[in-house]
Amino acid sequence: VQLQASGGGLVQPGESLRLSCEASGSSFSVEVMGWYRQAPGNQRELVASITEDGITNSGRSVKGRFTISRDDVKNTVVVQINRVKPEDTAVYYCYARATTWGPITDDYWGRETQVTVSS
Repeated sequence: VQLQASGGGLVQPGESLRLSCEASGSSFSVEVMGWYRQAPGNQRELVASITEDGITNSGRSVKGRFTISRDDVKNTVVVQINRVKPEDTAVYYCYARATTWGPITDDYWGRETQVTVSS
């Protein structure tokens, strides 16, 4: 399973940040999709995730400021963080827990997506 992320870059404080991710491959199903982030000196932390049943979860730092949605036909997930702060500056990673032929369930990670919140 490959994860292709888009979005990120430089964002002004107070604006919205939108990150999307598409899973691709052959013969797989995605149970959970979402985003994690890691700021310098910090551990990787959950931003937000959504299950195939539409159950969402989020990290404490974005509660009340995020929306997350997924398209199971396109195998995509989109997360939006509103009213971004400099503390949202981090490297973001798309994540998916998927089952492939076997069946084998595993965790997959996308490439680094830098987000910098600065004026």
